[in-house]
Amino acid sequence: MSRYVHLNGNLLPADAARVSVFDGGFLHGAGLFETMRAQGGRVFRLEAHLDRLARSAETLSLPIPRSALPEAEVFEELLARNDLREARVRLTATPGAVLPACAQRPDVDDGQDVDPSSCAGAASRGISADPADAIPAPTICIVADELRPHPPDAYRHGVAVMISRRPQIASDPLTAHKTLCYLPRLAALQQARLARCAESLFFDESNHLAEGTISNVFIVRNGRLRTPSLSTPVLPGVARRVVLELAATLGIRADDAEPITINDLLDADEVFLTSVIALVLPVVRVERKTIAQGAPGPVTTNLLKGFRDLIASECKA
Repeated sequence: MSRYVHLNGNLLPADAARVSVFDGGFLHGAGLFETMRAQGGRVFRLEAHLDRLARSAETLSLPIPRSALPEAEVFEELLARNDLREARVRLTATPGAVLPACAQRPDVDDGQDVDPSSCAGAASRGISADPADAIPAPTICIVADELRPHPPDAYRHGVAVMISRRPQIASDPLTAHKTLCYLPRLAALQQARLARCAESLFFDESNHLAEGTISNVFIVRNGRLRTPSLSTPVLPGVARRVVLELAATLGIRADDAEPITINDLLDADEVFLTSVIALVLPVVRVERKTIAQGAPGPVTTNLLKGFRDLIASECKA
């Protein structure tokens, strides 16, 4: 069966989908994305993902309004057309194609490169970006693939992680947003994979734990669950929020009030990563340091079970 994608309101065979060479995402990485998990033909916590993308667009002045993002029925149609019940779903949104006239604005010196997203943003603020004062329509694309979670042994025995040698910069305006400028994170993840690690962890400029390249991080010490504060800043992960909800339901003390040092991480009773794809992934080694007894702990195990049960409940037909 041919693979289908959803592009700008149309369900199309993947090989028929086209994006303009003037698209802001293609030219400058001006765009956002969400990676989501579908089960039973439905996307888990879809509204949380869409709300996060819309907040990021507003913060970064990208003209991608919440109203432009697809409704649940669109995702379900795509999943059904691809005969997928469980899937990894990606939504990509950019400011859209910028007319060549935008790159010839009279307020820009000849030869100066123009960011198409800034042109679109200018239009959204009432500043003419082209002769017709047109605001480019956003490019909205959804793709769905077979869900390929970590193997069962990763949950049974845990995984290793490494520490990134590059700090996470709090002043970087893209930190805590899922932008298309993702190469530095992918490079750090690739470095981890070459070291036979599942993830690379970022610390901030104050040497406090921030997050993984594609995950949030939690530690457990003396029954208390801790994770870096959103003000670090870190990505406000959908799975991160779910785990904090589950902790409250299960009576587990949890907070993000205090910074986490490298010693806190290494001396933890349990460490785990969260994302909607990995759910709750136990970490048993940080580079050469074994965490506690070197096996997934009870808090991690209970939260993983709770997460799986919650997805089954919320995504049931």
